[in-house]
Amino acid sequence: MRRIRILTAIAAASAMIVAGCGTADQDSATPAPGGSGGALTPVKLQLQWFFQAQFAGYIAAVDQGFYKEQGLDVQLLEGGVDIVPQTVLAQGKADYAIAWVPKALASREQGAGITDVGQIFGRSGTYQVAWKDSGITKAADLKGKKVGNWGFGNEYELFAGMTKAGLDPGKDVTLVQQQFDMQALLKKEIDAAQAMSYNEYAQLLEAKNPATGKLYTPDDFSIIDWKAEGSSMLQDAVWANTEKLNDPAYQQQTVKFLTGTIKGWAFCRDNAEKCRDLVVAKGSKLGKSHQLWQTNETNKLIWPAPGGIGVIDEAAWKQTVDISMTTKNQTGDTVLTKAPEGLAFTNDYINQAITAAKSAGVDVNGTSFQPTTVTLTEGGA
Repeated sequence: MRRIRILTAIAAASAMIVAGCGTADQDSATPAPGGSGGALTPVKLQLQWFFQAQFAGYIAAVDQGFYKEQGLDVQLLEGGVDIVPQTVLAQGKADYAIAWVPKALASREQGAGITDVGQIFGRSGTYQVAWKDSGITKAADLKGKKVGNWGFGNEYELFAGMTKAGLDPGKDVTLVQQQFDMQALLKKEIDAAQAMSYNEYAQLLEAKNPATGKLYTPDDFSIIDWKAEGSSMLQDAVWANTEKLNDPAYQQQTVKFLTGTIKGWAFCRDNAEKCRDLVVAKGSKLGKSHQLWQTNETNKLIWPAPGGIGVIDEAAWKQTVDISMTTKNQTGDTVLTKAPEGLAFTNDYINQAITAAKSAGVDVNGTSFQPTTVTLTEGGA
């Protein structure tokens, strides 16, 4: 077990020159043509992770031609463990990027010129999961336990929850560097594991219980949901280049990109199985039942969207910033040392995109959205 030097890791990652993401983009300030008959403007979107249903709306917007309707030829750049999306964006190797707000704000504080222009995930999907018989049901129950987390800025909801419960993350628990899977929990090497509702939690339910020969069920586990604990933070957002937002052509392109994105996510809300198939065809490393689960759970983080999909809720933004400035990790460091300066976020472009999407008949609120029940199979196949 090794202690996690979070801010050092973030700083190092933010300074990294990311390879394999293509050469510098073509001039993104070129206005997108209004009609479908003109040349399309090439746009690069850097994803936060490997192709999976977390990004189904963007994949669908490409496949269904929603970006092309806006005069854009969008290329999706796959993420990975060594790719920091906001850094790729700040270096001019992408036109837009998907990143969690705390991590992106940390990069901003270190000099990355980026702005949140569309808060696609309105809710956090982070859990801390334990075995049901452990008695762990809330943050206070983690005292004296071995607590897994991924580090690299993913753990501050956990730290904020423990702090709120009166625990010192550096003294009252044993922190364990967790891999991006659930093996450590399944092997009972740790007492509680970090998991996304749409990914790692499903991996538990896709694993076979050796005692019964059947898959585990939700009854085998307990979940600490940071939304319920009051320490959730904003996650997947569309980030734009702050300096380029001074250019009217890039402003127009941003509205068009967000309009296509809204249509993509609305499509996946209403066509979950179709989007599952698009993700699988894109080369996702996890199978069909897992990707349908992920599509369904991701939709829960977006819909319903009372203010419209992508609109940044200022109360949720403030909570994220407050946690970023006040919650300390085990070494006493915080995500941010001060409040974000300059244009950290704006609703100007997403509101224009919502107006355009509504004019095209798109339901931008999803008030009637109802998640489905997904049956998982072993290994998520």
